[in-house]
Amino acid sequence: MGKRKVAALEKIEADLAGLQYKIRKDPEAYEKEFIENWQQFDAAHEKFLAAPVGADSNSLITFREQVDLIAHCAELYPQITATFPDSLKDVLTKHHAVLEPTLREKIVSSLTLLRRKDVIDSNYLLTTLFPILISTPSKSLRMILYQKILSDIRSTNTKSTNHRVNRTMQTVLYNLVTSDRSSPKALWAVKLVRELWRRQIWADAKTVDIMRQACLADNEKVIVGGVRFFLGGDREREEFEDESSDEENVDIKKLKHSIEINKKTKKSKKALERAVDKVKKQERKKSAPHPLNFSALHLLQDPQGFSENLFEKHLQNSKSKLALESKLLVLQLVTRLVGLHKLTVISLYSWFIKHLTPRQQSASSFLASLAQGTHNLVPPDAIEPLIQKIANEFVSEASASEVCSAGLNAIREICARQPLAMNETLLQDLVEYRKSKDKGVMMAAKGLLSLYREKGADMLRKKDRGKEATIGLKSGDLKQLRYGEEQVGEIEGLELLAKWKEEQKKRKRAEGAEGDAEKTEDKDEEDGWNSDEWEVASTDSSDSGEWIRVSDSEDEAEPEPDTKRQKVDSEDLEDGENAGNEALDFIKLATTQILTPADLAKLRELRMEANIDKAMGSRKRKQEIEARHVDEGLTAEQIEAPAKLRKSTKEERIALAKEGKPDREEHKSTQAIRKAKKEAEGKSTTNKEKARKKNFMMTLGKAKSKQKRSLVATRNILKNHVERSKSGGRRRNGISR
Repeated sequence: MGKRKVAALEKIEADLAGLQYKIRKDPEAYEKEFIENWQQFDAAHEKFLAAPVGADSNSLITFREQVDLIAHCAELYPQITATFPDSLKDVLTKHHAVLEPTLREKIVSSLTLLRRKDVIDSNYLLTTLFPILISTPSKSLRMILYQKILSDIRSTNTKSTNHRVNRTMQTVLYNLVTSDRSSPKALWAVKLVRELWRRQIWADAKTVDIMRQACLADNEKVIVGGVRFFLGGDREREEFEDESSDEENVDIKKLKHSIEINKKTKKSKKALERAVDKVKKQERKKSAPHPLNFSALHLLQDPQGFSENLFEKHLQNSKSKLALESKLLVLQLVTRLVGLHKLTVISLYSWFIKHLTPRQQSASSFLASLAQGTHNLVPPDAIEPLIQKIANEFVSEASASEVCSAGLNAIREICARQPLAMNETLLQDLVEYRKSKDKGVMMAAKGLLSLYREKGADMLRKKDRGKEATIGLKSGDLKQLRYGEEQVGEIEGLELLAKWKEEQKKRKRAEGAEGDAEKTEDKDEEDGWNSDEWEVASTDSSDSGEWIRVSDSEDEAEPEPDTKRQKVDSEDLEDGENAGNEALDFIKLATTQILTPADLAKLRELRMEANIDKAMGSRKRKQEIEARHVDEGLTAEQIEAPAKLRKSTKEERIALAKEGKPDREEHKSTQAIRKAKKEAEGKSTTNKEKARKKNFMMTLGKAKSKQKRSLVATRNILKNHVERSKSGGRRRNGISR
């Protein structure tokens, strides 16, 4: 009996599929059949609502098939199926917890299908599915709903940004996060927002505001999700861009060639069309303007208030029950905001005091966060006790080399952002560690020394200042900025352009003077009797300041004129005057001249040369240390970096040597590797290789016939072979005969 029932149901399913095909081909002719099926659906719907739990399997299967048929044909009969979406919504909303999984999935997919056919709008679908997403206990249903919601928002914003749908959905998510701060339901809002931000579908301030509220929630998972969004959301977005840009390029020429050779089928033709569309899409992406991607940290409306609330609620509050890892993430976000926006949270620095000890778990993370939260507008009095504490706790002869190098590196990172926080005595003591036998400690101390040679050389001893710092202090070029003093804003590399222009002017002046002198001598030798030209030459030469002396004999040594010495003296005076005003040259260039396209091109060239010099190990590092972590956070690995400079063990060197090399199961020759590579790429072998692999019995007849050839036949065959090889083989790929 069971088999007969299944067969009957399969027959009904086949009949419904055939009916669906006929209805779509001719809706008017099959309207009566559709109405009959609609009445059957209505009856099954009423029956299900009467007893949703006790329904038998046969009626559920029939109900599911009726739903599928009407969902596929609903747009053809809009008046008859006007109540169909509401019926599905009613069933799914009220009975999603007790529905059979297959029926539940069918109703969700039917609603999505109605959305694709524009029977219902996006707002209707999203407001139906999202409340079920945050309330259903079924994990499989949650995953289906999450994917459907995400794909609908993506498709809605494909051609152009749908502000109405985005605003509605963002309001729903914002209310979900703020209505009950201790509820774990807000985690779905965090997941949706992070994914949509990663795909650059939502990239506005409202999106960032939802995640800001998530960071201030009471549920730990929601807090961690919101904090990770701010710390890593932009990196995720960049990685997604790289993945989408690194799509496999399609070789259309190769596809066309394979279609010409192989059997022509509809499948191969469609594959070619898809490949052409893909290439066109890639070309459109290349030519499309690049969108402005603002960081989430820059789109915050009130970073000062947000950082203070975050610090007071999750870090300073003794009742906070966050785990240490979660607290470190929150601390990293707070200090990142303080450093990026140059905020002032004075209580933050006093809070650090109790955590700056080597015995503290994750001590390097606390050091990295402290350095990250320092900037040039923080009062030096607030930072100085922290530096003293780090020096006392971490930097000493009794400390381990890893601890000492981490402490010195942390002090250097802090002082790179606020050099005024260091006092002279402590600096001179710390610099002495450059004589340490441990490489990590030595490099960390040398880093601190090189930093203060640029930032505050007057605090160092004379023997530690170095040549450039000593010259800079004497000339007055090297000055330490006072507290609150900012450097004058400028176009990057403009001083290089000003210097280059000044050198060009000097070179042209020198070339002009030499050219005038040579011109006068040539004219005197060639046209000495032409009085007009002689007068012109004398007039031109008089511009240089002296008459030209013409000697009677070639061997007579002419004394060198005094003009050269005077010119050198005048140039020295000019250089001396320009040395004092060198700092203002680029400002004059920016304020008194309009930069032409040629100037901008030269500026780019000079900037690139300067960057290359820097990369090649140039001794001058301008604002490199200060601007290194403006948009990038400082990590514990960077604080611990000098400790990794120790000599590596043999096992580590072997692992490093093997890294990046392909794993070989057995030793293979180069030819075998090439052959395996060709086979993996799907390339064919040569004719010689095919002949070598041919079955011996298949070649036996040809070998016997070769033995029976006459000398004349053998000669003709060899002659033809030579001619063919000269002309490029049988296909005549080379020179024609």
